Amino acid sequence: MIAAQQGVGDTTRAVLLDPVRVEGVRPDIHPLPATQGTYLFSGRKSEVIVVAEQGAALAEKQGRQLLAKVPGLFVYDMDGTGNQLNIATRGLDPHRGWEFNIRKDGVITNTDMYGYPASHFSLPMEVVERIELVRGTGSLEYGAQFGGMLNYITKGPDSTRVFAFESVNTVGSFSLLSTFNRASGTWRKWSYNAWMQRRGSDGYRRNSRSDFQAQHLSIGFRPSDRIDLTAGWARSDYLVQLAGPLTDAMFQADPRSATRSRNYYEPDIHVPWFTVRWLPFRGGELQWTTSAVLGTRTSVLFDRPATVVDRIDSTTLQYAPRQVDIDDYRSTNSELRLRHHYRTGRTTSTWVAGVQGMRNDMRRRQQGQGTTGTDHDLQLVVPGWGRDLHYRTRNLALFAENRWCMTARSSLTVGMRYEWGRSDLEGTTSYPLQNELPHRIAHRYPLLGAALEHGVGAWMTVHAGWAQAYRPVLMKDVVPASPFERTDPDLRDSRGHNAEIGIRGRWKAIRWDVSAYQLFYGDRVGALVEQDSAGNALVRRTNIGSSVSRGVECFIQADVRLGPALWLTLFTSTAYLDARYKDAVVRQGGANVDISGNRVESAPEWTSRNGLTLRYKALRLNALYSWVSETFADPMNTVEPNASGTVGLVPSYGLLDVGLTLPVQPWLELRAHLNNALDARYFTKRPQFYPGPGVWPSDGRSWSVSVAVRL
Repeated sequence: MIAAQQGVGDTTRAVLLDPVRVEGVRPDIHPLPATQGTYLFSGRKSEVIVVAEQGAALAEKQGRQLLAKVPGLFVYDMDGTGNQLNIATRGLDPHRGWEFNIRKDGVITNTDMYGYPASHFSLPMEVVERIELVRGTGSLEYGAQFGGMLNYITKGPDSTRVFAFESVNTVGSFSLLSTFNRASGTWRKWSYNAWMQRRGSDGYRRNSRSDFQAQHLSIGFRPSDRIDLTAGWARSDYLVQLAGPLTDAMFQADPRSATRSRNYYEPDIHVPWFTVRWLPFRGGELQWTTSAVLGTRTSVLFDRPATVVDRIDSTTLQYAPRQVDIDDYRSTNSELRLRHHYRTGRTTSTWVAGVQGMRNDMRRRQQGQGTTGTDHDLQLVVPGWGRDLHYRTRNLALFAENRWCMTARSSLTVGMRYEWGRSDLEGTTSYPLQNELPHRIAHRYPLLGAALEHGVGAWMTVHAGWAQAYRPVLMKDVVPASPFERTDPDLRDSRGHNAEIGIRGRWKAIRWDVSAYQLFYGDRVGALVEQDSAGNALVRRTNIGSSVSRGVECFIQADVRLGPALWLTLFTSTAYLDARYKDAVVRQGGANVDISGNRVESAPEWTSRNGLTLRYKALRLNALYSWVSETFADPMNTVEPNASGTVGLVPSYGLLDVGLTLPVQPWLELRAHLNNALDARYFTKRPQFYPGPGVWPSDGRSWSVSVAVRL
């Protein structure tokens, strides 16, 4: 019997197949799928940026490199420390990305959505796998932000080993030194992911030292194929020395000069979270995330225009006292989302629904009299604060959307979001205006939206969408800046909508994504001059009018094969923007001036980023040229700068960045970057508040070299 079986087995023929090699260029940018997790993205303008394929300088965290292929993105290059991304689209304000709903792996990181929506939490780019950007037409599901949702998807635990290690170490110009280290793994039903980063730099300008650190730890447990549990904590903290604003004459003479040596700024932010993902039935998914943003933001500043010199007084032999400001953040968020696929005839449709609750408490202590010293010292030499306020918000949002697949290629998505909540202000100020402050602001809005998508063959998709949005009145809008200011008791949240239509697709070696849009931003908040009953001139914080942004965003990329292992990629990411005020009035000196038709500040008419990448096997050489047209710094569209540099035209600029990626071994990779290779002198904005009114030069030429090890 055994011999017979062996004889039968011997008749089996072994055939050695020739190896099959698949060659091409991995896509480095693409739209989000129609459905992902508990979200619907069908018919919306979206981009997924694969970070490792961009050839960007990760330690420096250059927004123009990381998001080069997002047309129309405005990057506020305040400094080269790599601590923050200050970005916006479609004529919105780029300050700390506060027009976006910013998330890390779906967890909200905006400091306070209703009091101060800036994202002070800073994520190392070395840990980011991809960046997902959804424009404002998708706001019904994630929030009411005009700008959209920006979601950083980080590298998850290694699922194949108990222990895996990654280290990226960078040195560069201006004493840049950065180390990022990550350990992760999976054991049975458990997984873990831990990383940390330390980065320091002396900065391009004098007196601009920066020290950054970040840590992260998450634990995952998967008791079955249907349930995932994840708990985690992340922290970022950086202390930066602020070199101060310049006048235009100072900038022309030496952009690396500084007007301050005693100004410091430090946000220390913690983000804990817990997520449950459950597949309760076929076609259904439920996800519950509860999270918080906890921490402080402190500053000690000699906060004056660049024309005021910070010097030792000849009488006291001391510097002037500095101002100390401290914000404390306690923001909590809980979001429950349910998605279900269902059959409609021969097609599968999808609905999602959910509820989101927020409870925020921001305490703002400002105008404390600090020391006359030169270090980062938050002590008060005179007890008490000029302002000691709490801004508390309770908000509940219900949302639902349904994607009806009319055919295999066409779908219609309609939805609604209802916001219900209020913000309460209480506390004290140095001037007795408590009775005139709007102690309570209600947020009660039904928001509607719809999106249509149609596939033309297998190579092109047409999409169109419209959705309402609003921006809550922030704390800075409510609190008068001086005894001569009043706040309108009828101050309203800003409301408006996003509308867009676009075509994206691929034909042979060419990919494209072209869209046109309109963003209406109503009831913008500003200041007007009026008289009180006694005839005294006062400044009133109120709604001043609207703005409309219209434009075209165009992305085209070609991936051309030049040889057996040689590829050339060419792309252009170009946008035209016409952002103007409509039926708007602002204060200029002692008068109110109609600014209807004026351009919105920090909204360039043209933004164009163009690049090429040459790949030979795993070797990659890339070059990027960015050009941004001139912008205005104030709604009056002032052209000639004033003496302090706070208003005036922001000139156009062009920048060249070059990068090289060299894989030495499967576990070892070298990267080198030359940023602003032509050493252009430029600045991108004249801020009116933090970090100080005036010209803030962006970085000149710099280089960096990174070594990445993966074990």
